[in-house]
Amino acid sequence: MDLQRLKERYPILVSYMENQHYSWQYIKHVKNEARWILRESENYGWKTYDDVYQTCVKKYSNKYTLLYKRKMIRVIELFVSDNILPDGLLHVHKASYYDNLCNEYKRFINVYRDVIKSKQNKPLHYYKSCECSACSFLFRLQKQGIYSLEDVTEEDVMNVLNNDKKLIGSYHFRAENVFVLKHCESFYPPGLCKRIISYFPNIRVKRKNIQYLSHSEIEKIRDILNKNSVLSFQERAIGLLAFYTGLRSCDIAALRFSNIDWEKDIISITQQKTGKPLVLPLRAIVGNAIYDYIIKERPKSKEDFIFLKVNVPHKRLHSSNLYAISAKIMKAAGIRNGSGVSKGLHLFRHHLATTLLENGVETPIIEKTLGHYSASSLDTYLKSDFKHLKECSLSIDAYPIKKEVFNEI
Repeated sequence: MDLQRLKERYPILVSYMENQHYSWQYIKHVKNEARWILRESENYGWKTYDDVYQTCVKKYSNKYTLLYKRKMIRVIELFVSDNILPDGLLHVHKASYYDNLCNEYKRFINVYRDVIKSKQNKPLHYYKSCECSACSFLFRLQKQGIYSLEDVTEEDVMNVLNNDKKLIGSYHFRAENVFVLKHCESFYPPGLCKRIISYFPNIRVKRKNIQYLSHSEIEKIRDILNKNSVLSFQERAIGLLAFYTGLRSCDIAALRFSNIDWEKDIISITQQKTGKPLVLPLRAIVGNAIYDYIIKERPKSKEDFIFLKVNVPHKRLHSSNLYAISAKIMKAAGIRNGSGVSKGLHLFRHHLATTLLENGVETPIIEKTLGHYSASSLDTYLKSDFKHLKECSLSIDAYPIKKEVFNEI
């Protein structure tokens, strides 16, 4: 941590934030944090910005205060050390389990990170998900006073699982931890990782009921999107884009001007989830809605991203913003207002897939439309293809049932 560089550069950061119209409260917090680091560094003997945060952990017990402190420190560190300016997002850094692991457990995760750099046979998000599960498992072991893999017993593993109802029956938590342990096996004493793997109980895969939009809900959504309503130009454009293309939220949020060929009516993107290219037709109703947003409502900005936040600084939207937009569309349509029901744009993607299936479109075409590269990826949508599922039903004419049985249903 270079204090002289911090002293010279934090005023530049403050000036930038003022020019970008950040709130005065936010700027004040960043300024005060930088001054506090400069003033107290010698007293605490800080060597890194993480040392600064660890001091905050000792000083404050409120998790929200710590989260805010972490964010302010991270903003300063990124600019001073890496010359990265804040981008206006709500969370610059979210404290993770990894941040709070002891050195031995951090080394274990670092080994895993190094191993998977050479592996590309699975989507990158899967490797990251496995890492998160492993960090969660190690952090829970650490809370039990276990700071070394060699000290882990079956009882410790079971305590981790039994102390959280979500983990005890989680097939994915077990599978992802086993995945990480197997990939790190060759870097640790023989049999160590296998022993820990053996402590995890075998858990069956649990299949959740997939939520889908009914025909009546589809009509209400189509109606609210196709007419002038309470929706803004941005909300209508995003809703129509998701409804007619089935694009994921992350891909809509990352859509750039360069991704749309207005003359050929084509959308060409690199998918955020898979890193694979995807080309889709741009329907007139979707293109017109995007055009209306760009001309009539989009803030003036040099940003190449099409969909921007309403408030300054006008940065790109993210998936969380699109979920809020989707929920507003559902509310405007008068559907899915209860708790515990899905309201995300993935419902539109699911609707597109099942509609294509019901209309007899061949699966390779559906896979290309959705940007999938595995035949098994359509399995989830097949469960909602009621038209073809009914064709698989068996007659019960040979098994007469009294009329009164159905009266009780």
